[in-house]
Amino acid sequence: MGIDLVKRGRVKSKVKKAAKSNNLYQHLLVKLFRFLSRRTGSAFCATVLRRLISSRVNRPPISISRISKFMKGKEDRFAVVVGPVVDDIRVLNAPKINVAALRFSESARARITKAGGQCITLDQLMLKAPTGTNTVLLRGNKNREAKKHFGAPGVPRSHVKPFGKYRTEHKGTAI
Repeated sequence: MGIDLVKRGRVKSKVKKAAKSNNLYQHLLVKLFRFLSRRTGSAFCATVLRRLISSRVNRPPISISRISKFMKGKEDRFAVVVGPVVDDIRVLNAPKINVAALRFSESARARITKAGGQCITLDQLMLKAPTGTNTVLLRGNKNREAKKHFGAPGVPRSHVKPFGKYRTEHKGTAI
């Protein structure tokens, strides 16, 4: 008697195992966090690894205004963002915050450092806190205006928002 295999053992795992990016730095981060999640058993490292492997649509940007909102009263901790950190011109005085992220826009980095905060990469954070102690894991909002434009506008049965002035301006024609 043998064991009962579903589809005679031909079931493939649906879990994404590697990033499809060509960015070498991102692949090195995946290696680092895969090692740390295995060796430390840290849920923080496993979560960051899962977010690193995810697609770019699932790594949305977060603004410094949202980071400062979530970091009120937690000034001694590091905000960890697996994605880009962007500036927000609506905030007049950026507070002192410490942020570790995949990348920063130039203006966001300048405003954070000017306020006395730190902008570090994720591998630099792992030298300070290998298991993610004293960190706050944040992520941007996926439900954003840019996603409404993804796809091909004007194609039949496509509900993509065109970049035209009015939605009816390009009705029925592919742009």
